[in-house]
Amino acid sequence: MSEFLGVLRWITVNIFGEASILIGLIVLLGLVLQGKPLADIVSGTLKGILGFLIIGAGAGIIVSALLIFQPIWTEVFGLSSMNLTNIIGQVHFTERYGSSVTIAIAGGFALNLLLARLTRFKYIYLTGHMMFWTTMIFAGVMVNSNSAISNVQLTLMLTVIMGLYWTLQPALVQPWVRKITGNDNVALGHTSASVALLGALFGQIFAANKVSSEDIKVPKKLGFLRDSNVVTALTMSLLFFVGTFILQIKGTPKAAEILAQSGDISFYIYALKQSLMFTGGIAVVLLGVRMFIGEMVPAFNGIGSRLVPGAKPALDCPILFNFAPNAVVLGFVGAFVGSLLWLTLIGRYTGYVFIPSMIVIFFHAGTAGVFGNITGGYKGALLAGFITSTVVAWGQYFCVNYFISSTIPDTALWAGDSDMFVLAPLIAALTKLLTF
Repeated sequence: MSEFLGVLRWITVNIFGEASILIGLIVLLGLVLQGKPLADIVSGTLKGILGFLIIGAGAGIIVSALLIFQPIWTEVFGLSSMNLTNIIGQVHFTERYGSSVTIAIAGGFALNLLLARLTRFKYIYLTGHMMFWTTMIFAGVMVNSNSAISNVQLTLMLTVIMGLYWTLQPALVQPWVRKITGNDNVALGHTSASVALLGALFGQIFAANKVSSEDIKVPKKLGFLRDSNVVTALTMSLLFFVGTFILQIKGTPKAAEILAQSGDISFYIYALKQSLMFTGGIAVVLLGVRMFIGEMVPAFNGIGSRLVPGAKPALDCPILFNFAPNAVVLGFVGAFVGSLLWLTLIGRYTGYVFIPSMIVIFFHAGTAGVFGNITGGYKGALLAGFITSTVVAWGQYFCVNYFISSTIPDTALWAGDSDMFVLAPLIAALTKLLTF
């Protein structure tokens, strides 16, 4: 049994835990099943991996800028890190329940493949890192709901829940994905699905005479705003500069510590550089998406025609960003404004310190913005972003305080996100109902 668990853990860490390798194997399998020449197999496999790694590199650039951006606004509102006590914590939780999480990921993926084969939901979930964190957070919710749950019960329930989620989640949003992409070749496999769905639904409020974010008419003097890279750079620069100005006025020790990060150069110049790094990161992500999708979709047709006829790959959210890059920015702007609002109101009226993970806010709100734009234009994109911040802010509040409070709330603060927060009450209820 221990050897079997060891093999499963190796597969989980080295295959499911390394999304680029998983993607490379999928591309390789698809090309082999199509009987492609060796040169095409090698080229396609490497390009698929490289494209995915480029996406990761771009995301890393974005994250590095956000790690400067978030502390600025946290200090602007005078917030501090939460003091979490009397919890299991991520390290000890992994030691105790890590094997259940590992087996559930492997079993859930196998169930996803089986359901894709046998049902009309022909979607195979391939966003490896989200597979891990979603399973981990759901495990935390389940143990929190019933601390006496056995490892067998936890593993079996997690396996079924994850298999169903990875199969049905892409299906729920696919009607809008088809409208966004203009085809039915790929699906969205990401935990932003709930806010994307809400963004599309509420975007219909502005359906009459909608103006797409990509078709906004601007004066010739402002023609440079047609370039999404310029819009992103200007938006982030403004937000950085406003935050920097407020920090200088506050003059607190923490503010001084943050401002000191620029070294000898002005923090405004430092902030401008971070804004442009953020913009460059988005450009890199889009480049990787184009390379990745160019190899992934044709190769996946080979798998779909042999193993799971008609199957579609459910992939990470940046696959949609290239179809409406302005909507991505507008979604983030709407979410940022919402985050500031909820950050203030939740802190003032509940005493809870909402930690607005700008990484979650950007990727989830960007996705929701694309969905909101397809139904309500640029107004729908802004509203979708605001909805995202609402779901994340209040979802974090309720999840950390009620659904994962004794297990891994420390993880939920940064790894928890939209779908996890939305489904946490259901997972908790099912655990109480079906375990003993």
